[in-house]
Amino acid sequence: MTSSAVDCHYSIIGSGPPLFLTHGIGAAEDAWRFMLPKLSKHFTVVTYDLRGHGKSPVTHKNFTLDELVFDLERIRKKTKFEKAHFAGHSLGGMIAPAYALKFPKHTISVGLLSTVAGRSEEDSKKVWNVIYEMEKNGIEKTLQTLTERWFTDEFIKNNPELVQRRLKQVVDTDPEVFLNVFKIYAKTEMLPWLKNISKPCLLLTGEHDGGCSPKHNKIMADEIKDSKLVILPKYKHSFLIEAPNEVAENLIEFINE
Repeated sequence: MTSSAVDCHYSIIGSGPPLFLTHGIGAAEDAWRFMLPKLSKHFTVVTYDLRGHGKSPVTHKNFTLDELVFDLERIRKKTKFEKAHFAGHSLGGMIAPAYALKFPKHTISVGLLSTVAGRSEEDSKKVWNVIYEMEKNGIEKTLQTLTERWFTDEFIKNNPELVQRRLKQVVDTDPEVFLNVFKIYAKTEMLPWLKNISKPCLLLTGEHDGGCSPKHNKIMADEIKDSKLVILPKYKHSFLIEAPNEVAENLIEFINE
């Protein structure tokens, strides 16, 4: 069944209980770079590049959420950790709970960071419109409109090099891979199965994250029996880069609880 998994590039740092971190669309394991100094003092942190991202290979470009889950399981097997904590950002926040559902015996807890379930028809339409725009006008052109959804105005003004680096990372991703993962993110609706996750879950999002809003996260938290909901004031979608300390502290506190 895991034959469809690919060998993704991964790194291990730190000591303590294992924590696997999964990045989002058009990113790479370096999405977590500002959080690692803090997290690695508490956990053995495993970061990796999704297939077709960073240094990871891709066999075919219309892969599914299930295949991304099997890729993660392959890394867990290679690292020989029997049980671990799993957290993900955005699309990664869909992969981590989907993993917990498929492999509960290997999962201790789940972190759903800046992710979404319970989208209205209107919400779904908005996500698909971004995809159609990218298909029509190109990814690079459409990205400029996304920057303001990802970062606060203040951060964009004060950290132009970090914002540019993030945009370049997206542009450097194979466009077919990028659009495919964006479609997985658009198609995935976790609401029907979130209640089946038996592990403690942290739901963390930014106050001004439009697509993965506090409203959506409240709906998600209500579905999960053992959940903790945290809304970070003022932040938008890319809080791994903009608010790494707050995100790391919330993860550490949640896992230690």
